[in-house]
Parts: sequence; structure tokens; C-alpha cells
Amino acid sequence: MKNIPDVRLGLIAVSRDCFPIALSERRRAALAAACAEIGAPVYEAKKTVENELDMRDAVAEVKAQGCNALVVFLGNFGPETPETLIAKHFDGPCMYIAAAEETEEDLIDGRGDAYCGMLNCSYNLGMRHLSAYIPDYPVGTAAELAEMVKNFIPIARTVIGVKNLKIITFGPRPQDFFACNAPIKGLYELGVEIEENSELDLLVSYKAHKGDPRIPAVMEDMAKEMGEGKYYPDLNERMAQYELTLLDWAAAHKGDREYVAFANKCWPAFPGQFGFEPCYVNSRLATRGIPVACEVDIYGALSEYIGACAGLGPVTILDINNSVPKDMFDKHIAPNTEYRLTDTFMGFHCGNTPSCLMCSDRAVKYQLIQHRVLEPAGSEPDISRGTLEGDIAPGDITFFRLQCDSEGVLRSYIAQGEVLNVKTRSFGGIGVFAIPEMGRFYRNVLIAQRFPHHGAVAFGHYGKILAEVFRFLGVENIAYNRPANMPYPGELPFQF
Repeated sequence: MKNIPDVRLGLIAVSRDCFPIALSERRRAALAAACAEIGAPVYEAKKTVENELDMRDAVAEVKAQGCNALVVFLGNFGPETPETLIAKHFDGPCMYIAAAEETEEDLIDGRGDAYCGMLNCSYNLGMRHLSAYIPDYPVGTAAELAEMVKNFIPIARTVIGVKNLKIITFGPRPQDFFACNAPIKGLYELGVEIEENSELDLLVSYKAHKGDPRIPAVMEDMAKEMGEGKYYPDLNERMAQYELTLLDWAAAHKGDREYVAFANKCWPAFPGQFGFEPCYVNSRLATRGIPVACEVDIYGALSEYIGACAGLGPVTILDINNSVPKDMFDKHIAPNTEYRLTDTFMGFHCGNTPSCLMCSDRAVKYQLIQHRVLEPAGSEPDISRGTLEGDIAPGDITFFRLQCDSEGVLRSYIAQGEVLNVKTRSFGGIGVFAIPEMGRFYRNVLIAQRFPHHGAVAFGHYGKILAEVFRFLGVENIAYNRPANMPYPGELPFQF
């Protein structure tokens, strides 16, 4: 099941009728060639837009070529009404960029004034309430603009994914986990559909998959992924049956949507009825770009899916869980880094992180907390088995979340940092995280803005892409870990 969009970029040049159309077309050809050179190919529309009828023809041309994202190029000043109507009539994310002047030897017939035209373009987009991506400095040479086009691809891919996403849930949020509950109004504002189901629906479907002839192949793949001694052989059949249940449900229920994410209830009733914990299966689907958020965290699932589209790699969802003990910090972190203790914390969840993101000690184990609660004291774990546990591998990360607050307003945060190469000596899927100025971010963003304890984690630094995606989607509140010299709103300089 392919669950991440492919981007097919179109390139439309525009030209104001009092400027030479040949200037815009020549610059368009140079931009298309520069894009091809750096591995960001575009379909170069033959129709150049000077008026509204040209706009319709150009949009029809790129649609006929299967383009699902668009670069609108001001090769000269550009016709402000037709060029902005492109974004209205094209069903996909649009980027607007403008040509820089090329040489002092050609500033009469060769001057395009696109630097000025971009101002009018932006003004008209705003008047029409049209969303478009405009880079930080959207004017450049063909080579410079080609790099901007390449940077637009993951932004476009993520927006396309969100606009064609359905989130499927099973079960209500667990008791006392209201932090995972949020109004679904924000999903509809983003263009996301949702299908909410009972845990009983999932159980009925799971039982119907008993004896599915595909189960042995999935069991074999699970054993190959984990390696001998790293899984419970008697448990694989149940987990393979569950994996097929989710995949079949996604295929049968995505409706008119192309992509799917899940937000499923995983405790306390689940292990008693299904006979295992679902965490390892969740991790396997996340590896394939199909996030399965824990504890019916709908906006966690959305955040994970956004991260998967942005970075084209596996993501996870973790609790912003516990502080790092001072003796661990003093012994393993302080001697090797510039971080302070308050810059660090442990990110944890029961075992949903993809195995490819974990150290070699990872293995399918049992959920310690659920074993305490659900199984007799002193007994061998049975139904509490199924978590993928081990330390998360060190490397760059982006911790982020898109959330609808209790008032129905979309808000978000993004913080870049790293997983440190420090053994956690704990249980679950867990790692020692470091984010600059985490202590202030924790108090002035996570607490002050009432974000829940779950955060999505992308493995790499994707802050810029995520910020541009959130802006494109109309999210006005994008919080981040501010440096020490930049106070948060309401943060005062006084100390005890």
C-alpha cells in the first residue's frame, strides 16, 4: 500500500502584456533546465499566461500532464489577476517565484521588473484568500530559483498528503487521557477526513482474519526483521493477523481518499481481547508510511503523517516522558556536550518506534506496566507481550506537533535537537533527547500553551519544511524553542 504522495511539478510562466513575452519564456526555459540539472524536473507548460483565458489554458495543460503541484514563474512583472487566479483554478499547492535581472548590459529590453511584480502578486493572493508558498527571498537567477523549487517538493508532497488523508480511529480516548482528546473541527479545516469506529469493530474484523492464507508470509517477514532471539515465535501469528486486519481495513475504508493514518486504542481492554499488545505491529506500519498513533491520539497521527511526508522516512510518536537523572547527566552528557541538564529529557513509549530507528539491542518484549495491571503477580508475561523495546539510535531529530486546542484553534510547535548516544537503562522504546533551551520551551510552550504529552518525532532536521507546511495550511501559531536572548510572550527577566 503506497501511502505517501509523489510530486509531479508543473511550471507556468506569466508575462505582463506590456513586457516582451519572449523574455519570460526564455527565462522559463532556463529555469526548467536548471531544475533538471539538480534532480528537480518540472513539466514546462507551453502556454505563457498573459490574460485570464491563457490562465485557463495553462492550468488545463498542466492538469492534463498529471501535475499535482505547480510553480508559477514571474519571468517579468506578470499580470497580477491572471497569475493569482492560477492558484484558484489549480487543484494543488502552488509556489510563486520571480526572475532576477541578469546583467547590467541589458536593463532596457531585458529588464523584467519581476522584483516589483512579486509584491503585486502577493497582494492579490491575499485579497483572494488564496494559499501559496513564497520562499523567504523569492527572486533569483535560474540556478537559485531551481534550488527553491527543489525545496518546495517536500512541502508540496506534505500538503498533498494532508489534503488527501483520512484518519481512521478505533475506540474512545482512554480514561484520564484527555490530553489526547481534541476537537475534530480542525481536521476538516485542514481538509482531512476522519472515520471513528468502536474497538468492537476492530475485534470483529480481527477474528474474521483468523487463518488468513497471507499470515505465514507476514510471520516470516517479522522474524526476518527482528532476528532470532529477538521475538516471541508463538506470538507472531496473532500479530501478523492483526497487521493484515489494519491493512485491509485501510484499503476498504479510505473511500475517496488516497492516504490513511490510524489512531487506535491500545489499552486497557485491547491485550485481554486480542491476546497481545499492538505496539510492534504499529511500528511496522509506521515504517511503511502508515502511522498508527497510540491511545487514539488523532492529532498525533496527523503529526506523524506530516513528518513521514516531509522527511520521506519513518517517524514515531513519544511521550515527553521523564527528566534525565543528574548522575546520568553528570557522567555521560556533561563531559561530552555543551547541553545543560534542563536541555535534556527522555522520550518514551511502550514500543511503537520502527526497528530501523533503534539500536541493535531492540527486541519484542512485554509491556511492564500492563503486565503489573493485567496479569497475576509473579506470572510469566502473556497478553502483555508485543512491544518493541530498546534504545532509540542517536542522531538528529525534530520534535513537533500540530494540535487543535480546546477552543478549536490550530496551533503547533517545532523543535530541532538530537538523540544522544547514552544508554537509558530503562524499559520501552526510549531515548535521551537534547533540545537547546528545552527547559524554557517546556514551560513557555508545552505547558503555557497546553500541549499534550505526545510529540511526533522525525529523524532528521526538518524544521524549515514543517514550518512552511504549517504556514501553507493556515496555522498561525507556530511555536519553537527560542534562543536565550529571545524571550517568550509573558516571559519576564526576574529570578528568585
